[in-house]
Amino acid sequence: MMEEKPAAGVESRESGVAGAEPGGVAPESEIPTPRPKPLHPGALEPAPQSLAPDPVSPLSTPESDDSSLDNRHSEIPAPAPLPAVQVLEALLFAADAPVKLDRLAELAEVEPEEARAVIDGLNAVYQETGRTFRVQRVAQGFQLYTMPDYAEFVRRLYQHQYTHRLSRAALEVMAIIAYKQPVTRPEIEQLRGVDCSGPLVTLLERRLIATYGRASRPGNPFLYRTTPEFLRYFGLAGLEDLPRMEEIGEFLARRETGTTGSVPEKDVTFDSLAMDGGHRDGAPDDAR
Repeated sequence: MMEEKPAAGVESRESGVAGAEPGGVAPESEIPTPRPKPLHPGALEPAPQSLAPDPVSPLSTPESDDSSLDNRHSEIPAPAPLPAVQVLEALLFAADAPVKLDRLAELAEVEPEEARAVIDGLNAVYQETGRTFRVQRVAQGFQLYTMPDYAEFVRRLYQHQYTHRLSRAALEVMAIIAYKQPVTRPEIEQLRGVDCSGPLVTLLERRLIATYGRASRPGNPFLYRTTPEFLRYFGLAGLEDLPRMEEIGEFLARRETGTTGSVPEKDVTFDSLAMDGGHRDGAPDDAR
């Protein structure tokens, strides 16, 4: 019995599917579609396109980022220092009390000599440009002050603050203490001829005077002297700026009027100061 051989078409089809020898041609509909060749070993699909930056880019490593930021920061210029004239003017404008020259120089980071020169320059500019204020030396410091010509207008602005002016009696006691300090209450009363407890309390509350120890005499009475607030209140740079004894009454009354906006009850005279020459310890009448 003869062995049947498979048909040529079947053999070719099987060989095409199962790796038959070349020469057989499978039908076009049964030819398998070739898969894309992987782009890297072991991948079943084509490798996706990398979105990472170029490895040679300086932004690809943290070290490059840091150096880039450092370079950018190094390119930012440091702010220029403010001129001393502007700094000092701002300090004087903001100060509500006299500031000593050394303190102004320290804050403005300049030498005291330069700070003083700047203050003099500011006053020159204020005068040339018709400004209504000046930097005044008062209470051993410096402060901006409105010029006396404009005191009336400033008084209107702060009228509600000027109701408690110094009385004539307080001004008298103030003058005695200013010229005879340190002085005791009995000495003041001997010169005035009347009790001075009320004026002393007023001056102490206003911080125009302060106690300065006790006298070495029976009863150890308190000694009184003026304060920096006294200098500021009356616009004095120091006690050496006090006028002569015979002018002290008018001087304090005028300064108190310019400061508080009030007019004294009557002209203030201090004839009692002439009883022993005006000053303690034999100081001359015109001591400055």
